[in-house]
Amino acid sequence: MPDAPNTRARYRRILRFAGRYLLQTWWYEVLLPRFGLTRLAERTRSRRMRRFARKFHVLAVDLGGLMIKVGQFMSSRLDVLPPEITKELEGLQDEVPPVPFEGIRAVAEAELGMSLERAYASFEQAPVAAASLGQAHRARLAPMDAQDTGLDAVVVKVQRPGIQAIVDVDLAALRRVGRWLSRVRLVASRVDMPALVEEFAYTSLEEIDYLHEAANAGRFAEDFAGDDRVAVPDVVWERSTRRVLTLADVTAIKINDREGLRAAGIDPAQVATRFAAVMFEQLFEHGFFHADPHPGNVFVTPLPGHGRDEATDAGGPAWRFTFIDFGMMGEVPAGLRRGLRQVLIAVASQDGKGLVAAIRDVGVLLPSADTGELERAMTQLFARFGGMGFAELAQVDPREFRDFAIEFGDVVRSLPFQLPENFLLIVRAMSLTSGVCSGLNPAYNVWDSVEPYAARLLRDERGNVVQAFGSEALTVAGIAARLPRRFDEFLNRVDDGTVAVDTPRLDRRIARLERTARRVVSGILFAGLLVGGAVLRLDDVVLGSVLMASSAVPLLHAVFAGLVSRAGHR
Repeated sequence: MPDAPNTRARYRRILRFAGRYLLQTWWYEVLLPRFGLTRLAERTRSRRMRRFARKFHVLAVDLGGLMIKVGQFMSSRLDVLPPEITKELEGLQDEVPPVPFEGIRAVAEAELGMSLERAYASFEQAPVAAASLGQAHRARLAPMDAQDTGLDAVVVKVQRPGIQAIVDVDLAALRRVGRWLSRVRLVASRVDMPALVEEFAYTSLEEIDYLHEAANAGRFAEDFAGDDRVAVPDVVWERSTRRVLTLADVTAIKINDREGLRAAGIDPAQVATRFAAVMFEQLFEHGFFHADPHPGNVFVTPLPGHGRDEATDAGGPAWRFTFIDFGMMGEVPAGLRRGLRQVLIAVASQDGKGLVAAIRDVGVLLPSADTGELERAMTQLFARFGGMGFAELAQVDPREFRDFAIEFGDVVRSLPFQLPENFLLIVRAMSLTSGVCSGLNPAYNVWDSVEPYAARLLRDERGNVVQAFGSEALTVAGIAARLPRRFDEFLNRVDDGTVAVDTPRLDRRIARLERTARRVVSGILFAGLLVGGAVLRLDDVVLGSVLMASSAVPLLHAVFAGLVSRAGHR
């Protein structure tokens, strides 16, 4: 971590914020229910969530850097986080104050080795977009560069001054918070938080290397070469460095601009369906996908002179998607891609048992999980809600969702889930895709996109059935041939008495637990009262002080009980 005083203050501020709300969550969600105060925790939960989100919103906008990225990620996790948090953080997608132009000029001229007036024919001082790590300005290429590239209007991305030091500080703080969370059993049993933070760190460091982004843009363009549905802006390599990136200006209709689309004669519902198909193709076929497809990064570009759109029955004007900002990209290894295909096929066929098996194969469910009840839950979920779109789900009686959650919520929470590597970006991309599609078409039904795509995947899978069957038959035959001999060896070991079962020394351990039980309870009470008082004292000085003072009673009991116990065993 850098030694500058301002970076140390930033580091401490992030940790204070995280520590305070982690302690508050522990107090309300863990300790109070143990003392029969669950209703108190439930009654204040919504208010506490909103307050946390508002405070984090202020912190993220004030600090910028990766805090904005963390907030953006949380705002897209509609599947995990409550609406009190996601709704409050939605504004972070666009709410980033711009850097004064003189700071941008200094960075750009230092990177390019010349003045902006020499590098470009014109350069607008007002940014066209301001992001957490950099901002974009419109410009025009100098005549010679324009002649060489065939481009004129460009967009120049420039990193924010000092962003590398800020990213280093933020990652150091996030790693510390990740270690804290890894000590929480409920979190550690489901996700490797330090590994998750490292994955976030890897993508963040890649995102501030604009040459890496330019290479990503080239690879993405190759994946869609010859595909009229997708375009990528050309890179002006002569005016690009690690901290400055010059691209063709491809500004068009934002994908979420429904009025703009209609004015151009383009059906928003058709845009939603085609966008989902393009994102599915990236994930399940290319294995290289845009991990930040929010509305600011995807344009719908009309194609005048290209006739009517042959892909639609309505025959509207031709158009295509233009993706920008390739700093955050994800890769899906071949093995994981096969697993995700099986998940998609199971969802499309509404096969609850097959979905659970596919989730296990992908690595989300640990091998030790007892999935019988989960299979029953998924089967009933498909039977009741399968095939419904967002609009239809909105019409379902909320009591049905509540009854389902009550019946199967404990089953899902008790299973050992764990997020495998690469899932952070996959979930983000799918969450943003779902949000864009439902925003374009409130009646959007994800099944309409999933079913034909899954049907094609299923046909592809069947093409390899004969080869796979032959390989599997040989494997099974080998196992069957070895099984009698191995079973006979096992029976011989049983007859000889060489099969042993080791048991721990339970009596001694139970006696030790009995001696320390009372001190453990007193220690928990002491810690709970002290920490809870410290947290509550920020809002209620009197109550917080009383709780902190009363923590002395269980502390004295724990200390003197320990002394008496040791004296009795000498």
